Amino acid sequence: MTLRMRDAGRMSCVDAPLPPHRRTMVEVTVTPRSSLADRPVRVHVRGLSPSQLVTLRAWLMDEQGERFQARAFFHADGMGEVDPGYQPALGGSYSGLCPMGLLWFLQPDTLFRRLLKRDVTGSPFLIHVEVFDGVHLVNGPQDQPLASCEAERWFVGPGVQRVPIREGRVRGALFLPPGPGPFPGVVDLFGGAGGLIEFRAGLLASRGFAVLALAFFAYDDLPHTLSQLDMDYFEEATTVLLQHPKVRGPGLGVIGVSKGAEVALAMATFLPQVVATVWINGTAFLHGNPLVYKDLYIPAIPYGLERVTITEMGALDNSAVFSDPQDPTHRSSAIPVEKIKGKVLFVVGEADRSLNSKLFARLAMARMPPGQCHLLSYPGAGHLIEPPCSPLCSISSIRSSPLPLLWGGEVKPHAKAQEHSWKEIIRFLEQHLRCAAGKL
Repeated sequence: MTLRMRDAGRMSCVDAPLPPHRRTMVEVTVTPRSSLADRPVRVHVRGLSPSQLVTLRAWLMDEQGERFQARAFFHADGMGEVDPGYQPALGGSYSGLCPMGLLWFLQPDTLFRRLLKRDVTGSPFLIHVEVFDGVHLVNGPQDQPLASCEAERWFVGPGVQRVPIREGRVRGALFLPPGPGPFPGVVDLFGGAGGLIEFRAGLLASRGFAVLALAFFAYDDLPHTLSQLDMDYFEEATTVLLQHPKVRGPGLGVIGVSKGAEVALAMATFLPQVVATVWINGTAFLHGNPLVYKDLYIPAIPYGLERVTITEMGALDNSAVFSDPQDPTHRSSAIPVEKIKGKVLFVVGEADRSLNSKLFARLAMARMPPGQCHLLSYPGAGHLIEPPCSPLCSISSIRSSPLPLLWGGEVKPHAKAQEHSWKEIIRFLEQHLRCAAGKL
């Protein structure tokens, strides 16, 4: 399916007349009006009175009808304008200078919901931006904004194609950039919730990569639960990707978060075609599920479910579930990363409350040759490090858990970590996949 993003430019707005004592019309714009979801936008309000106190509110509805919103209070400058890129918020969902704060601080009306785009090709997220006179803490049906507008946030760029993959045992979706190619190939993996998650693949394809968003359980006819990591399945997936005429070989990249990072590290270890691996907040040992590959069997460290705690908000804190990986009895469960031939980028959120990802990254790096790996470690960032401009999800419900899970993180440092790490991830994949192609 090929999509065309609407032309970028300034958003047309719905303006409301001001009270009779005011002579100007208020206008709010979002520039560009249509953009990829990982790109910054500018919000700008004109037509206010100098020093007027206003509320800026941003909101969207996800595909399940859940509303996410954020608001911030500002004083207009001497020209009667508000620009969050240059003016600090006085309060609301956040305070201080935060150019993308209205997106970073989006929170669901219902607790424990995660903002996640499921249908990345059918439609964008529509961000509604409204301006209210004075401080508006809660909006009722009778509250009318001074001005409002909408902005489109897409997860695929113009011309990106989505191709469903159902070849052999492999299940997923291939995202192809526009043009004849060939393009560097990347396998994209998510974690313990299972299913097929495509938003990161769509954004990477918009950057010029051919990306296979790969499901490995709880999708289509795949097993409903994950009993083991079958490396033959992941090897088959790399073969499917590399055999596509628009994919450039012989090497490819893998990116994974959480359980997907564990899988990505194993793929880098056992599959020589994996030359560039991005590991985001995962482990370096097999946990919960053993690994099987041909005649090889690596046992898993059992989860210490008896060490789960429940927070005051009713969420599960799993940070103590993972046994000490430095215990000598767990050596046989280590992924033998010393066998990795390609490059690995470790991305760590130091406020990850799902697992001690920094410890696992350091243990893996200690067994790898110098220069083969690099660590990006971010204080204040949580478990779910995603593309930039995504709001922090510190707690959410997932399909496999009876209670919501605690992911951790603080909004501002997490948002900055997402912005910086995304640039580094793109640079890493471009550099090492280009180098692999140069060896042909």
